[in-house]
Amino acid sequence: MYPLVETIKCKNGELSNLCYHQARFNLTRRALFRLKEKISLEKFIEIPKKCRTGLFRCRIIYDEKIEKIEFHSHQYRSVRSLKLIEANDLDYRFKYTNRQKLNSLFEQRGNCDDILIVKNGFITDSYIANVVFFDGRKWWTPDTPLLPGTQRARLIHEKKISVCPLTPKDLPKYEKAGLINAMQDLEEMPEISIANIVTF
Repeated sequence: MYPLVETIKCKNGELSNLCYHQARFNLTRRALFRLKEKISLEKFIEIPKKCRTGLFRCRIIYDEKIEKIEFHSHQYRSVRSLKLIEANDLDYRFKYTNRQKLNSLFEQRGNCDDILIVKNGFITDSYIANVVFFDGRKWWTPDTPLLPGTQRARLIHEKKISVCPLTPKDLPKYEKAGLINAMQDLEEMPEISIANIVTF
């Protein structure tokens, strides 16, 4: 089994959404390893001095225990177009370091910047993010994510986004899409016009 990873946003020495990462970390260890013992991420993570100014990704590599913690500088990537890709057998319920299947799908994006994965007829996620859609009034996110993200969980809890089933046929109902993940929320995410989503 490949190691797992938890990626946490570290901006100017502060870790974002830590309670949501902690919850997923605990849930994953319990589900895969039947471990009830909890490890406090807050107590385990020590932010290096050089990473206390600016934007960084804190990557926690773990299995039954934490193997290592890395910090990498982060820059936002421009995403202006998406291509629908079908992958009915894809399973990414847990955040493994091995992303070979996702990488293979990403290589099929053609001239688009990113992909939008469709599984069993329903829209799931992009290559590295959960997706949200704006209908002119509010933001919606599919109820069929491959991996329910921590940013997604927070935004649902705060009622900033709502959940609904979404299929490719539903896309014309929306004005634009956005990509959210641990590093980017509604204010920082790239926004993509529905016209720039390449369908089947």
